[in-house]
Amino acid sequence: MYVSKNLDVNSDGHLTIGGMDTVKLAEEYGTPLYVVDEELVREHCRSFRSSIDNYYGGKGLACYASKAFSCKAMYRIMKEEGMGIDVVSGGELYTALKADFPMEKVCFHGNNKTNDELKLALESKVGRIIVDNISELERLDRLAGEMGITADIMFRIKPGIDAHTHDFVKTGQIDSKFGFALETGEAMEAVKAAVKCENVKLTGLHCHIGSQIFDIDPFVCAAEVMLKLISSIKKELGLEIKELNLGGGFGIKYTEKDNPTPYDSYMKTVSEKVKQVCAEENISLPFIYIEPGRSVIAPAGITLYTVGAVKNIPDIRTYVSVDGGMCDNPRYALYKSEYEIVAANRAAEPRTEIITVAGKCCESGDLIGEGMAIQPVGPGDIMAVLATGAYNYSMSSNYNRIPKPAVVMVRNGESRVVVKRETLDDIIRNDLD
Repeated sequence: MYVSKNLDVNSDGHLTIGGMDTVKLAEEYGTPLYVVDEELVREHCRSFRSSIDNYYGGKGLACYASKAFSCKAMYRIMKEEGMGIDVVSGGELYTALKADFPMEKVCFHGNNKTNDELKLALESKVGRIIVDNISELERLDRLAGEMGITADIMFRIKPGIDAHTHDFVKTGQIDSKFGFALETGEAMEAVKAAVKCENVKLTGLHCHIGSQIFDIDPFVCAAEVMLKLISSIKKELGLEIKELNLGGGFGIKYTEKDNPTPYDSYMKTVSEKVKQVCAEENISLPFIYIEPGRSVIAPAGITLYTVGAVKNIPDIRTYVSVDGGMCDNPRYALYKSEYEIVAANRAAEPRTEIITVAGKCCESGDLIGEGMAIQPVGPGDIMAVLATGAYNYSMSSNYNRIPKPAVVMVRNGESRVVVKRETLDDIIRNDLD
């Protein structure tokens, strides 16, 4: 009935998430409100970990791409579920440190890490630093030398794969701000430079071809390209790369028209290609990393709003305004990302109305979506936007000085706040008189 299996309708006709009444959650915690089904998050983690066990004999690690949704509670869940994490900033790394996440299971990404971020990563003894460019390699080698340590690194490689997704979220092709290009010989030159460094150790290669990808073929092609690079490095330099990070980007179901491939199918098909190429190229099967983010958290989350004004423009459209908007979900404004919506307090009724959901920001482009089907709604109704666990809270802002919503997790019939709602005092906290 809904895009996520953790959603249902109870005897009161209310939408439920993880068995809990969303209308009651809205009453208890207020709106806008992010709600996350913790059990579904854990289920997704176990699925990815199981796939590593099944298809790579346990010789690998699933790392949660925490840019999708980062907070201390999330890192604690990842620790409990035996996941690694990838972080892309000093802020994410610091949060993981404060959550007592094991640093040896951290991959630190970013195309322009500052010296302070690199120092924090070195001091924290993160497992792998994913180096993006020669400048970073040189700075990292110098900083590690000053600290008297050796940094384990991977190189981010652009494998030249078209991921068949939105142009803004394709990162594997040559024209990208991320990584070293294969086509120009840049990647091999970087490997040669790393070999000469005294304070870094090149342990592996990394690639990430994009996000929200439904096709398996691009992942298969990327794995083959990366393994052939590993083979070339071995033949030319005598260096055997022992780790391969294949990134993430697995698509999820945002609307009924989305038809993502089951994640286990991704893993099985890619693993078969990995084993085939390793045999053909006479190289050892590397330790495999994957980095699911959206696919771990997005289906587990929803956002609850309270409807304010309803404005019907005859023969044009009906605007339904809610008490949030682009400040807590900027994805429609950025990418025209599509969602499904439900009147949470009328979820048993048919979705007979077609509306445009407008946010409260003073911005004409502040929309959650257009042409969206929903039950008849009016002021005071509770609207749920589905599959918002990823890139909503993490991309939220204080535009118009609007406080950020709370994040509530539900599990086993209980709910708890994991990120508190901002107050007006939080908005002015850093202002100086």
